[in-house]
Amino acid sequence: MTTNPTLAELADRATASRDRPAYGHDALITCDRLVRIFSADGVEVQALQGLDLLVREGELMALVGASGSGKSTLMNILAGLDTPTAGAARVAGRDLLAMTAKDRLAYRRTVVGFVWQQTARNLMPYLTAAQNVALPMQLAGTGGRRAARADRALELLDLMGVAECRDRRPQQMSGGQQQRVAIAVALAGDPSVLLADEPTGELDSHTAEQIFAAFRRANEQLGTTVVIVTHDQAVADEVRRTVAIRDGRTSTEVLRRSEVDAETGRETVVAREYAMLDRAGRLQLPADYTAALGMRDRVALELESDHIAVRPDDSGHQP
Repeated sequence: MTTNPTLAELADRATASRDRPAYGHDALITCDRLVRIFSADGVEVQALQGLDLLVREGELMALVGASGSGKSTLMNILAGLDTPTAGAARVAGRDLLAMTAKDRLAYRRTVVGFVWQQTARNLMPYLTAAQNVALPMQLAGTGGRRAARADRALELLDLMGVAECRDRRPQQMSGGQQQRVAIAVALAGDPSVLLADEPTGELDSHTAEQIFAAFRRANEQLGTTVVIVTHDQAVADEVRRTVAIRDGRTSTEVLRRSEVDAETGRETVVAREYAMLDRAGRLQLPADYTAALGMRDRVALELESDHIAVRPDDSGHQP
């Protein structure tokens, strides 16, 4: 039998909560109540509505959401291509709201790598694959002398499984080869974070598998944190963590872990879905859950000793 907590117990919990370290203090990426408002023809559109997100160093994760959910806006902010309207965003210790134009350029060259969906957008058409990969190092003044940059470019192409494309220009490569070269380009500056916006959107399922394998190698062998925006459920199912964005806020999160059957020794992946509680205490319940119970407008809450019960409104009064 469970008993409801007393006021004193609730007060103790609140005090303990206030004593916790600052939100996202140990995360590589921290988005705290992030807001982005666009104005078009006198109409304001809130693409992000107080979004919270933490990404730890070394993660390989996916962001999913319907068109217009805000996921691409978030990626552009993290890539230094756009600026938030309000809130806080930090990547590898850089405050994205406080950076100057010069800071932002240096940030894009050294802190983040970015892969676009459109393969042609990622590469210079008049340069070979090796030259495309060496170019970011040359622009950032990293990688040592020209010969050292060329060697590093070949190492990255080999890691991506496209060493045979070193002397080919983009038009001489398949879409999948172009995208793997693009990942090598994004890794050339040794970024802390690799961001990819729908990187498999223009590719067939077999080629998409090759692209994801390339991201996995970058994550496992180079230790690069990878964040992928995708509509491809096959890609989302391959990562350990998938965060869904809905209406400009993180809504649900799926965590996957491997379990080994003690009798057979067979390894299986177990997935569990969580609702995200944002910094303002807001909770987005999955639509299929609320529909199944006929929940709308308001719900009944009850605080138990170790959980909060959420039930359909049974008051008999319509709001």
